[in-house]
This record gives sequence, C-alpha cells and structure tokens, in this order.
Amino acid sequence: MLYHLLYPLHTTFSAFNVFRYITFRTIYASLTALLICWLLGPWVIRKLTKQQVLQHVRTDGPPTHKTKTGTPTMGGLLILFAIVTATLLWADLTNSFVWLVLLVVISYGAIGFLDDYLKQVKKESRGLPGRIKIVSQVVIGLLVAGLLYTRVDFDTHVSLPFFKQVAPDLGWAYILFAVAVIVGTSNAVNLTDGLDGLAIGPVTVAAATYVVLSYVAGHMKIAQYLQIHYVAGSGELAVICGALMGAGMGFLWYNSYPAQIFMGDVGSLPLGGALGAVAVITKHEILLALVGGILVVEALSVIFQVGFFKVTNGRRIFKMAPIHHHFELKGWPEPKVIVRFWIVAIILSLVAISTLKLR
Repeated sequence: MLYHLLYPLHTTFSAFNVFRYITFRTIYASLTALLICWLLGPWVIRKLTKQQVLQHVRTDGPPTHKTKTGTPTMGGLLILFAIVTATLLWADLTNSFVWLVLLVVISYGAIGFLDDYLKQVKKESRGLPGRIKIVSQVVIGLLVAGLLYTRVDFDTHVSLPFFKQVAPDLGWAYILFAVAVIVGTSNAVNLTDGLDGLAIGPVTVAAATYVVLSYVAGHMKIAQYLQIHYVAGSGELAVICGALMGAGMGFLWYNSYPAQIFMGDVGSLPLGGALGAVAVITKHEILLALVGGILVVEALSVIFQVGFFKVTNGRRIFKMAPIHHHFELKGWPEPKVIVRFWIVAIILSLVAISTLKLR
C-alpha cells in the first residue's frame, strides 16, 4: 500500500525512490510487524485472559508443565495481524506470489483458529478432528500448488543442495511435492510448539534465512552468478519473510521463558505453511529441510516414536515425543532446551546459506 502510494511520488521528490528497493521495504516490514506485536502484546494478553482463553496442559506431559496452565493462548492472532498488516503496507501488491503466500497464511490461520476456538472457548478437548485439519490443509496446498503449476514461467525442476547439476523435473507430480512441503512444514511447526519460545525461535531464524533466499532467487544477475533457479518476482517475498521475522521477534518478547502468552494452532499452522509456500515459490524446497532442521527432527521424532510403539507393542525410542520433551525428562531445564535448539537452528541456517556458493 505504501509502495503504491509513495513510490509514484519519486518523480517529484527523489527521496521516495527508496520505496523501489526490496531491501528497504523488507527492513521496514520487519520493524512494522515487530512493533505491532510489541505494542499490542500486553493488550492481547489482557483480552485473552479476560475471555478465559487459557492453556490447558496435558496430564501426561512433563510434570514441570503444570505451571503453564492458565497462560493465555491463541496469541497467533497477534502474529497473523502483524504479518498481514506489515505485508499489505510494504509489499508490491501487484505481485501474485505475495497473494499466494497470504492465502496460505490466512487460510491456515483460519484452520488453526477453528481448532483453538473449539478447544479453548467451547471446551471441546478434541478440537477440530485431525482428519478435517489435514484435509483442509491439503486442499489449500493443492490450490496454491495448482496455481503455481499453471504459470507458464514456473519451473517444476527441484534443485538439490550441494549438487548444482542435479535438478530432477517432477512434471505434474510437482504439485503433490509442493503440497507435501507446505503441509509438512505447517504441522512440523505445530509439533515443535511445546515449550516457551521453542517454535517461534527457529521459525524466526528460518524466515530471516528466506529473506536472503527470496532476494537472490528473484535477482537475475545474482541467481545466474550463484547458479540457482531464477524466479522472476520472487524477490518480493523477502518483504513477507521480513514481516514474519519481525512478528516472530515481537511475539518472542512475550513468549520467551516464562511465557506470558502461547501462539496456539492459529499461529503455528500458518507460520509453517508460509515458510513452506515461500520455499516452493523460490525453488528452495529441499533446502527448507536444512533451514528448518529443528522442525524436521521434531516431526520425525513423533513419527518414529509412534511407529516404533506400534510395531514393538509398547516400546519407545524416546522418553517422550516430540524430542524436546525427551531432553526435559533427561533433566535438562526448559530454558536450556530452548536456547540450545535456537543455537542449532542458527547453525543450520548458516550452513543452508553457505550452500548457495557450494552448488
């Protein structure tokens, strides 16, 4: 919105020429989202507390989590508001990629909101049935992937980190692959959201990483130099990634240990979905597994735990899944688990960026 309102004035006032630069708008989208979360956070916390939208801790979880009962949840509404507002203010709204990612953010947010609303407000412990949640996510993923596939300029090749000459063409199967990336990342963030600030930390780091990846993928000369897929227009996604990063930092101000607010599914599902959608559009889908390595490990720990439990009639690989609970039950204090996971997330993102030169 500001881009469309102020950039045309550059012919009269040269200072407005800065609005043409994606880097400038990304920085201010990030700061805008951060300030929205930081300034509105106390009000949202009071509002959710007054409405009794409070966290109910599982009885079979770690004993130390009992103190979290009564903490306001559904704070993801604040994150969504910050991301959407900052994006609408600073992004080029003629860019179709921006609207595709916003579609994922808003629709996945709606799914998460309905699940949280049923559990926290209507007190239905089951919430939205898992099958309905997954089917809804898949349908939206199919819509986004299908729209991308129909673009004449969209490439269905998949690049592999470290192997610049290897890029298999999936053809129509790319649609299914894209859906798996978007839905899988969405649910991986949801599974990671179990400790104070544990999910929002790696998500913020991943968003910062995709600011860089989006920018280079959308810059023809840099993409050619780095020998990566050039996707015309994808550079604008740096703005929405910047908004996601800023919203994450602003929310972390209140979500850090001991948390004053939790994001709920209304936050975790769209955050993961947005990262997956950006990864697909920028042609860095496989790299997302490295950037979001913490999220991948969290999701796999649940899959392996459940599978092993069923196959061996009750035996377990971990003391508890997701894996962050395993370390808690081993005696690690919650803050130590959180910060160490953040450190690993930063290391993985740095390695991911380094692959741009190692292709």
